[in-house]
Amino acid sequence: MLKQTLRNTAFFMMAILAIAVSVNATAASKKSMTVDATAYNSVPGQTDDDPWVAAWNNRLRPGDKIIAVSRDLEKHGLTNGTKVKIEGLPGTYTVRDRMNKRFKNRIDVWMEKDLKKARKWGKKKLKIIWSHKK
Repeated sequence: MLKQTLRNTAFFMMAILAIAVSVNATAASKKSMTVDATAYNSVPGQTDDDPWVAAWNNRLRPGDKIIAVSRDLEKHGLTNGTKVKIEGLPGTYTVRDRMNKRFKNRIDVWMEKDLKKARKWGKKKLKIIWSHKK
């Protein structure tokens, strides 16, 4: 009986330890930084040949919450498909596009064809949060 109780206690303690390690690993993989945030549209002059296809060949659809990232942010895990929370904006955005290499520490929020909305947005400094893929 005592052997069974000790075995159960050891199993219980190992389960708690495994959960604690898992929670810490998840928390450690969250990253955040402050970036310049601008806006872009799917119109000629702001995109390549097909304004509805992003840099990694993803088709953009109306209603999608999409961002483009400057190439220097890719080394931080902000690559195609990464989910990002943006300070002050509702919902979760997906990285689907990349910017020209001349830009640094910047994201571009996709605003479909709404030029007026993009111009009104301007340029802001915002905090972004994402989970780093290992």
